[in-house]
Amino acid sequence: MNRESILSLRGLRKSFGETEIIRGVDLELRAGERRALIGPNGAGKSTLFHLISGNLKPTAGEILLDGERIDGWTPERVNRRGLARSFQITNIFPKLSVFENVRIAVMQRYRLQYTFWRRIENVKTIREEAEKLLERVRLQQHANTLGGEMTYSGQRSLELAMTLASDPKVILLDEPMAGMSSEETHYTAELIREVTAGRTLLLVEHDMDVVFSLGEQISVMVYGEIIATGTPAEIRQHQGVREAYLGEEHAA
Repeated sequence: MNRESILSLRGLRKSFGETEIIRGVDLELRAGERRALIGPNGAGKSTLFHLISGNLKPTAGEILLDGERIDGWTPERVNRRGLARSFQITNIFPKLSVFENVRIAVMQRYRLQYTFWRRIENVKTIREEAEKLLERVRLQQHANTLGGEMTYSGQRSLELAMTLASDPKVILLDEPMAGMSSEETHYTAELIREVTAGRTLLLVEHDMDVVFSLGEQISVMVYGEIIATGTPAEIRQHQGVREAYLGEEHAA
């Protein structure tokens, strides 16, 4: 199926002083594609996510979202344009309930943010959207539980609901399975597959079983450069990838 490009990185570079972290990355994601980005620690994956989501400005190069340049935009503006990101460290409000966390995320989409008493005519809509999001990530039974009292996997599911609240076209997930048990990893991977259907996903993850099951395409980053992109089968057999990251056991 021929799908139009929705996220393009062209000659992207990022330096900190004389140290170049991102070294001319070119990357193209099609609408609705699930892409995994892998590489050893220190390869520059999180820095690349910071650049795409607006947390860092590139030294050179372009980032296009749905045909419009977004490099140098603020994270809020990037989010409003249709790109949402979750971080390696869970980013929720631990002293608010699960429902209140999601409601705040929905309110941000309406630019109400933390002002609960404004625009009363929208309160029902916001409540209903928050309830639907909780149902989508299977947390409706935990609506009144404090975010900080949820299990780790539950907190990641909550963060996923908050990521979806802006109704993004493109979702960036940075190591969503980090610290999870095998059972939690399987559950969360299936949840991600379900809730990102029809959206574009760029996923950084170290669990190779998750990478090969979720990624339609896989890009491999080493020392700030993309050294290979291909299907899971192609990446398994790529000699340079095996040497740089996967190890021979994953090619068997």
